[in-house]
Amino acid sequence: MLETVRGPRQLIVGEGVAQNIPRVVAECGSRVLIVTDRVLLGQPGVAEIVAAVREKVEVVGVFADATPDVPLADVALAVSVAAEVDADVILAVGGGTVIDLAKIVGVIRRHGGTPRDFYGESKVPGPTIPLVAVPTTSGTGSELTPVSVLTDPDRELKVGVSSVHIVPDFAIVDPELTYTCPATVTAYSGIDAFCHAVESYTARPRAHGPRDPVEQVFLGRNPITDHYALLAAERIARSLPRVVRDGGDKDARADMSYGSMLAGLAFSHAGNAAPHALQYPIGAATHTPHGLGVGLLLPYALDAARDAIGDRLTILAGVCGLDVTDASDAEGADTFLTWLDGLLADIGIPTTLADIGVARADLPRFAEMASGVTRLIQNHPGPTDTASLTAILEAAWTGDRTRHVLTPEQR
Repeated sequence: MLETVRGPRQLIVGEGVAQNIPRVVAECGSRVLIVTDRVLLGQPGVAEIVAAVREKVEVVGVFADATPDVPLADVALAVSVAAEVDADVILAVGGGTVIDLAKIVGVIRRHGGTPRDFYGESKVPGPTIPLVAVPTTSGTGSELTPVSVLTDPDRELKVGVSSVHIVPDFAIVDPELTYTCPATVTAYSGIDAFCHAVESYTARPRAHGPRDPVEQVFLGRNPITDHYALLAAERIARSLPRVVRDGGDKDARADMSYGSMLAGLAFSHAGNAAPHALQYPIGAATHTPHGLGVGLLLPYALDAARDAIGDRLTILAGVCGLDVTDASDAEGADTFLTWLDGLLADIGIPTTLADIGVARADLPRFAEMASGVTRLIQNHPGPTDTASLTAILEAAWTGDRTRHVLTPEQR
């Protein structure tokens, strides 16, 4: 047995826990860089947090110009603000974009260089300056994870910085900060969290040596990640449609905060798989939200791997409230995938890649690009050669899952 668990020094979860932010930040340092965005900064809850932090520490610098997908230009600007205030702690208040930006700023603040110096796995040489992460959406799990995803204008897909050293020091998850999240953001971030749970639970297991849990970031599923993933799937399945319909449903908001957090813990170790790898080039080409893309791709990727994970899809079906008593693995997989189709339709996720403007001729190129995202593709439980990945995209473009089936000769 060889397993590992990664996470913040302290995880604080529940309604009202945001009141602890100023104290936690002040315990980490006295010169604070706050990373957020303009919309959030104008909201009373976030404005109150900023004001309370100002009363607790010596110096506060605010970078509120975070934009979607963390372009490198934002990194440079935020790093310059951090330098102006000589920041020794970072507070990130926002969604995954904001927290991912704060992570890479912390890396550069401590170790110098540029983001490109740290692309890939385990390139960060050591700990960064303290980071307190406060999510305002329920989706990315970035407040708990060892990954920062960036957009490099010189590349055709998103790039990741993955390191155990960029897990935030403190994660403060308060569902009350998600109450003002719009329905579309709630849907896209929520299905992203569900993908994290499902991809973690169905990830390919891998054997490891003693050095791997230190040197590698994503390690494949294990019994610990399975536990987190199933708890996350249960909460998200029962509450995502509710909270998209009624953002004021506080019980559903709490479920989504907890579910997103649990899914983040799961994929911090197990890793994401083909839906995320395939979304990288597709998202970059279509400029569509990350959650929309991974949600659209999830059923096609799962269906392509159903021979290897039928038993796990059946367990997921039961966790999501479906009756699979005495069902075979094939029947359970069908039940889960049919239900998943309905969930995606219910929250407004498009059915096909054609619906979001993907050109059919680009599918092989996107598959080839995704195949290079090794840290994700190696977790996919089905075939991962370029032909098989192209077949998944072909099925997702047409909406016909049978198109993913390839003979060994075709692979």
